[in-house]
Amino acid sequence: MSNEILWVIFALVNFTLFLSIYKVFGKTGIIIWIVLATILANIQVTKLIFLFGIEANLGNILYGTIFLGTDVLNEIYGKKEAKKAVFIGFFVMIVTVLLMTLALWFKPHPEDFANDSLTTIFGYLPRILLASLIAFIVSQLIDVNLFMKIKEKLPDNKYLWIRNNLSTMLSQLVDSIIFVPIAFLGQVTTEVLFGLIISTYLIKLMVAILDTPFIYLIKKVKPLEKFNG
Repeated sequence: MSNEILWVIFALVNFTLFLSIYKVFGKTGIIIWIVLATILANIQVTKLIFLFGIEANLGNILYGTIFLGTDVLNEIYGKKEAKKAVFIGFFVMIVTVLLMTLALWFKPHPEDFANDSLTTIFGYLPRILLASLIAFIVSQLIDVNLFMKIKEKLPDNKYLWIRNNLSTMLSQLVDSIIFVPIAFLGQVTTEVLFGLIISTYLIKLMVAILDTPFIYLIKKVKPLEKFNG
């Protein structure tokens, strides 16, 4: 199976799971998803792949769903809840890097078989997390504020796709320009670095377009009452 086909399937699985967790847990489910996506996206981003003929990292889909999450919170629950989720995600990043850095300081047992793998993944995490922390807080706050400003001008539900896509497209551009140089400068060639900025943004645009039907579906979903009071 090609990376392109697998990527589309992967994206649809992510959006379907996002819809499912909202159905079961409501607003709390979206916050849970943002926390989960924040951790996993910063692990997946270390894996570089070829996608549609260009270099890309694997974390773009999950990271894109964080923007979907804050847009949903903004649309249904308001700007205050969306900002709260942004700061929760920011805090989770800090906690993750601190705890995993401390965990790697422990000397492994002579028969340990996992430490090298953990070091490969999480030993690189502090730099990824630094890039993510800066890019995340800046781009997410831009997304939340821009989404609400567009909603004030175009409040009708038929313009939801404009609010979702325009706010995400602009904020993701800022995110890519901040994240990629901090995360990969000196680790890859200049050519690959610029390729990653372009590909990262293009992939994020595709994620934003793919998630549009799901944000309309989410507005029609009523979370299960037994888990939501």
